[in-house]
Amino acid sequence: MNLKKIILFASGSGSNVQKICEFFEKDKATSVEMLVCNNPKALVVRKAKVFKLKSLIIEKESFYNSPKALTKILKLKPDLIVLAGFLWKIPSNLLEAFPNKIINIHPALLPKYGGKGMFGMHIHKSIIENKESKSGITIHYVNEKYDEGTIIFQKEIVLQKGETATTLSKRTLELEHHWFPRIIEKVLNNAR
Repeated sequence: MNLKKIILFASGSGSNVQKICEFFEKDKATSVEMLVCNNPKALVVRKAKVFKLKSLIIEKESFYNSPKALTKILKLKPDLIVLAGFLWKIPSNLLEAFPNKIINIHPALLPKYGGKGMFGMHIHKSIIENKESKSGITIHYVNEKYDEGTIIFQKEIVLQKGETATTLSKRTLELEHHWFPRIIEKVLNNAR
């Protein structure tokens, strides 16, 4: 059996990175190989150390205009690149090197509330302000446009009476923590 390798991209606290690492920790067929992060002070960098992950810290100019990051990623031969709270757009050289092998999680039911600038509390506040009756998560393939790749999985929740952006954020994050590792596993198994 071939070992399936995952590379995680994240920018912030890394709660999804932690859940993914915990999920695959005892899986002998899958290995989380590396964290790629654009913020050296992000909490996710410390969490990666707990799981003994290599970390690649990137800076914007190099990420978009140099092949250095791509070269390091190619050496690991990942089967899947997972964006777990990564805020930058993925450059075309990575998209071309890994067609249908980069996935993202979004804390809303795409195509609603997607696109540039739609992340975190911005999304949840917009959903509450627009008096939506439901929200949820979307896991999708990444393409050259923010949040427009083919949808792999969606899970919805009904907004409760008195729902706030904060309560919606917490409930959505619980969905992410439960479903994201399981859908990653499913995507990897379909590629086996």
